[in-house]
Amino acid sequence: MVTALIFSGYGINCEEETKRAFELAGAKADIVHLNDLIAEPSRLKDYQIAAFPGGFSFGDDTGSGKAYANMIKNHLLKEIKAFVARDTLTIGICNGFQVLTSLGLLKGTLTHNTSAQFIDRWVDLKVSSDSPWLKGIESMSLPVAHGEGRYVKDQDVPVALQYTDAEISNHFDYPANPNGSDDDIAAVLSDDGRILGMMPHPERAIEFHHLPHWTFLKEKASRESMALPDNGPGLSLFENAVEYFN
Repeated sequence: MVTALIFSGYGINCEEETKRAFELAGAKADIVHLNDLIAEPSRLKDYQIAAFPGGFSFGDDTGSGKAYANMIKNHLLKEIKAFVARDTLTIGICNGFQVLTSLGLLKGTLTHNTSAQFIDRWVDLKVSSDSPWLKGIESMSLPVAHGEGRYVKDQDVPVALQYTDAEISNHFDYPANPNGSDDDIAAVLSDDGRILGMMPHPERAIEFHHLPHWTFLKEKASRESMALPDNGPGLSLFENAVEYFN
């Protein structure tokens, strides 16, 4: 069975949702506290997928994801680099994306939204790369919840997802780009495509009823005698990750 490790720690709050997403996709997923990995770094060798979930690690007191990244730099960086050097997959979601950029595993910087406000809403996304995480996906809608989600490029970077106008933004009359990211970038990849960092939360969109307008879609489907899907759009990323190793 494919194995996934979900990092945990002070202020991380999306471990359970991320674990459930991987389990629904067919993986064996374990939530492991950062301190336990520092105490026993060899545990990383037991996993094929690593996930850095969303939340507010260490209260974002020194900047989003920076304190968590510094813990890794000081105690676990050699083992993390060895993990990503193998044929593995890694994902950082929201705060996890901020951790990956702070570690230098992904290019660019995440900084304060141009609105200077915390944003909590859904966005539409178009896929800009065919990485293992995004295979067969052309577009999707996912929620975002961040105050430092504006992506700033410092060099060319493989773009994974971009904010775009589509069903959610049109349905709720939202601007497509929620935070002012350069080139509408919502997610980026490592050069080999195996490390994905993204601000939207796929683990919060794994069931159909997670969609903000699911009641509208349910009524529309009923009137048109159409079947409703069981899953939400976010699950496909986790299914792709598991399928990569099968």
